[in-house]
Amino acid sequence: METLEFQSEARQLLQLMIHSIYSNKDTFLRELVSNASDALDKLRLESFRDKDMQVDVDDLHIVIETDPAERTLTVRDNGIGMTREDVVRLIGTIAKSGTAEFLKQLKEQQSSTSDLIGQFGIGFYSSFMVADKVTLVTKYPHAEKGVRWESTGEATYTIEDVDDAPQGTSVTLHLKPSDDEDRLPDYTEPSKIREIVKRYSDFITWPVRLGGDEINSRKALWARPASEVTEEEYAEFYRHISHDWNAPLETIRMQAEGTFEYQALLFLPSQAPMDLFMRDAKRGVQLYVKRVFIMEDCAELMPEYLRFVKGVVDAADLSLNVSREILQQDRQIQLMRRRLVKKVLSSIKSLMGSRPDDYRKLWGEVGAALKEGLLSDHDNRDAILEICSFASTNSEDTPTTLAEYVGRMKDGQEHIYYMTGDSRVAVEKSPHMEALRAKGFEVLILTDPIDEMWVDSVPSFDGKTLQSVAKGQVDLETDEEKSANEAKAAELADLLTWLKEQLADDVKEVRLSSRLTTSPACVVGDAHDITPTLEKMYKAMGQELPKIKRILELNPSHPLVEGLHGAFAAGERDGLADTAELLHGLALLAEGGELADPSRFVKLVADRVQRTF
Repeated sequence: METLEFQSEARQLLQLMIHSIYSNKDTFLRELVSNASDALDKLRLESFRDKDMQVDVDDLHIVIETDPAERTLTVRDNGIGMTREDVVRLIGTIAKSGTAEFLKQLKEQQSSTSDLIGQFGIGFYSSFMVADKVTLVTKYPHAEKGVRWESTGEATYTIEDVDDAPQGTSVTLHLKPSDDEDRLPDYTEPSKIREIVKRYSDFITWPVRLGGDEINSRKALWARPASEVTEEEYAEFYRHISHDWNAPLETIRMQAEGTFEYQALLFLPSQAPMDLFMRDAKRGVQLYVKRVFIMEDCAELMPEYLRFVKGVVDAADLSLNVSREILQQDRQIQLMRRRLVKKVLSSIKSLMGSRPDDYRKLWGEVGAALKEGLLSDHDNRDAILEICSFASTNSEDTPTTLAEYVGRMKDGQEHIYYMTGDSRVAVEKSPHMEALRAKGFEVLILTDPIDEMWVDSVPSFDGKTLQSVAKGQVDLETDEEKSANEAKAAELADLLTWLKEQLADDVKEVRLSSRLTTSPACVVGDAHDITPTLEKMYKAMGQELPKIKRILELNPSHPLVEGLHGAFAAGERDGLADTAELLHGLALLAEGGELADPSRFVKLVADRVQRTF
C-alpha cells in the first residue's frame, strides 16, 4: 500500500466539496452513475475495436447497493475499469488546463458551486459532499490485478493492488449521518435512490439496478416523440452529455428518413463552455449507431466554429466499428454534417425573431466563435452573416444585425462602414471616425480578434460592400467638397511630394483626407493591406511579415497643416523635417499605434516645447 498526496488543486477542490454550501447534494449520485455509464460505453467501444479483448459485453449494467447498518452506498459497474496509473492520473491529479480558472470561478461564485462541478470532469469529487470516506476498487480488462483507492478527502489517499477485484469499478461511499438542517437526506433509503435516478439518470442507456430491479426506463430521448419529453428531461440529458449544470438555451430535434436515416438531438448553451477558446478543448457531438454509443466527440459531424453545440446523432446505417479515418471520407457523414449545420444556423436565426433576448444572450456567449465560420465555411457564409450582431455607433447597449444596419442606411449610401480595434473606446476616439460621425454615418465597431481576419474575406452583404473607415479611400464628400479638395490638393502638391520624400521609410503616399474634421493627420492602409492589429497578431504567433508602409492623410484645414504649408511655401525649411516626423508620429499615436523610435519622438516633442518658452 502506498500513501500519496493529492495535487494542490485537487486538495482545494476536495475541501470545497467537503464544505460545500450547495443545497442539492443529490447530484453526487448523478455524477457517479454518469461515470459508470461512460465506463460501460468505453468497454463496448473497445470490444469493437480490440478483437483480442476477451470480455463479456452481453450484460453490461450499473448496480446501486445500500447498507443502512454500515451507512454505505456503492455504485458498481462492469465497464472498462482503470489501471493503477489511470487511478493516480485521473483522481489524484487534475490535469485539466482550465483548473485554475475553475478555482477562480468557484471563489467568485461561492453560492453557485453546483453550476461548475460537472464542467471540468471532476464529478467524482462531489462524493465528499455526502461521505466521510470513499473507497474505489477497479480493474482494467487486460490488467492482472485490480486497484483499491481510498481517501477521507484530506491531503492524502492510499492506493494498493488487489488480487480478487472483478472487472469494472465500484465506488463505496461511507456516508455522513443524515441531517435535515444540513439538507443531507438518508441515502441508504431505496425510495430516495429511485427518486434521484428517475430525476437525473432515467435516460441512461444501460440498466441501473437496485435490489435486483431495474429502476431506469432506458428510453433514448431522441427516439421518443417530442410530445412525450418534458423540458426538464431535455435539461437533465443536456447536463449529462455536456457537464454544464445550466439548462440549455435551446433544444433542436432532427429526424431524417428515406435512403439514409438518422436522428439528432442538439442543444445550444445558455453559457459558453469554459474551454471554448482553449486549444485542447474537445468538440463535436456524440455519435450513436442504432442506439449503440460509438464516439464521444465526433468532430466530423460539427465544424469547429459550432463547437459549443452539444448533443447526440444516432445513425441507422453506419458500421458499429467505424473509425475516425472512415468518418472523414464517409459521404453519409458529410451529408449529415451539412444538414446539421444548416439546422443549427436556422435555429439561431429563428431565435432572433421569436426570442430576441435569448438570441442576444447566445450571441454574447458564443458570437466570437460563430464568426470563425465566416472564414472557414464558405457554403454557409451568408447564413452566418444573417445571424451575426455587431456593436455600432447607433447604440451603446444593443448590438445590430447587418440587415438592421442596411435598413438604416442613408439615401445613396453604398457601403457598410466598419472599423476594427482593440476596444470600443479606441475605435470611437479614432481620427478615422471624425467625418463619418460629423455626417451622421453609422459605423460597426469590431473589437474581437477574429474580426480582423474575416472582414477581408467577406466582400458584401445584401448587395452592400463592407468598407473599412481606416483603409482605402472613404468617399464622403459632396461634389462641391470634392471640387474644393481637388483645388486644395493642387495648392499643396509640392508639400505633399516633399513630405512623401521625408517620410519615405514609413509611408508610401501622402494625400489630403476627407475623413478628418478635427485631427491634423491620420494613417490609413491601402484597401487590401492588413491592419496594424492583425500584423501584431501575426508577429505574436512568430510570423514576421515584410514592413507594410501606410498612407499619411492630412487635414488641410487644420492649423498645424496650414502652418506647415506656410513655412514650406516661404522656404523656411529649418526644423521642417522634424515637424514632418512629429506629424506622422502624432497620427500613429492617435490610432493607438506604436512608434518605431519612441525616445526620438519624445526628444523632438521636448525640443519643440522648449522653444515656446
